[in-house]
Amino acid sequence: MKAMRLLATMTVLLLLVGCPSRPKVPPIPPGGTVLAFGDSITYGTGAGRNESYPTILAREIGFRVVNAGVPGEVTSEGLARLPAQLDQERPALMILCLGGNDIIRHLDSRQTADNLRAMVRIARERGISVVLVGVPSFNLTMDPPPYYGEIAQEFGVPYDGKSLPRIIGNRSLKSDYIHPNAAGYRQLAMALTRLLHKSGAF
Repeated sequence: MKAMRLLATMTVLLLLVGCPSRPKVPPIPPGGTVLAFGDSITYGTGAGRNESYPTILAREIGFRVVNAGVPGEVTSEGLARLPAQLDQERPALMILCLGGNDIIRHLDSRQTADNLRAMVRIARERGISVVLVGVPSFNLTMDPPPYYGEIAQEFGVPYDGKSLPRIIGNRSLKSDYIHPNAAGYRQLAMALTRLLHKSGAF
């Protein structure tokens, strides 16, 4: 009998280890706002203004999505800009997609990670949910730097580290070396729609 209980306990533990829980966020309230915060990829460089991922995302999820993308911005500038943006928009959820310009300019990776971490912390301290998007390293593997996944795990926030590398690694989905085209932005918007739904945002 003891052996059977022990076996059952071990089975449950193995199932829990093999099926880690997905980070969740509170549902976006009716009339709530989503803040898409980032650089040129959020802004929509390489496509028409109505083809940016925030515009497409708003149509897919049925909530107001504010495009707060600033082309050329690095994470230190984003960190300085964020508090006022949060005060102005008062979003229920923020999608953070920033760091590509730090990578391209070879800025200190520890400082980039600290800046991203501080932005997540500022939002969370205000009761704002965060979804993090990993930016590719623009090398042969195109994988995002490890700190994106580490920050997502540290704060327990939903994370997409695969969509942008896949899009930017596909010539047919790019307008230039680093920016998606309209089709690429649509794929990013659809991936984020799925992630938000699975995470409980709507």
